[in-house]
Amino acid sequence: MPKQFWKGSALLAPVPAALVTCGTPDKPNVLTIGWTGIVCTRPPMTYISVRPERYSHDIIRDSGEFVINLTTSGMVRATDLCGVKSGRDIDKFAACGLHVLPAHEVGAPIIEECPVSLECRVTESKLLGSHTMFLAEIVGIDADERYIDSKGKLNLQQCGLAAYAHGEYFALGRKLGDFGFSVRKKKKHRNTSK
Repeated sequence: MPKQFWKGSALLAPVPAALVTCGTPDKPNVLTIGWTGIVCTRPPMTYISVRPERYSHDIIRDSGEFVINLTTSGMVRATDLCGVKSGRDIDKFAACGLHVLPAHEVGAPIIEECPVSLECRVTESKLLGSHTMFLAEIVGIDADERYIDSKGKLNLQQCGLAAYAHGEYFALGRKLGDFGFSVRKKKKHRNTSK
């Protein structure tokens, strides 16, 4: 089937529909970030890209800390509002009914309603054009105990996480497999009936 060629654009999708918190628990701010991901396992590293004109940009630049809060499909309206309104003009936490909790390793707060929060400390920032990329080490993770099973495994598929793809929000669907399932040998079942 033929494909149409377009000039380069930001069309990698889906990406997390993340709420990034910055500031302090007493004076918090939150913004929606789609441009984020994992860049290294050891040490655990991530990045966010923020436009310099955004209210949160200077807060993150000056503090060197932020938290990436993963959102759920039930939080999509709040997630969208936090991306289109500015903390200069409104208290987005109050407007969205979100609640602040203190983080363990950084000064920026976490969001109580989010199932997973990644506490991050900036190691480098770089202006790349329209956005500044803040490269950061993930120094701690806060996970809602409701999604941790008796063996200590975090069950993200139960969280109802949201994703963002080219201007639209989506609920993540059903689990299709896990890492390495395509090459894993099947266990032989012993016949125990005699």
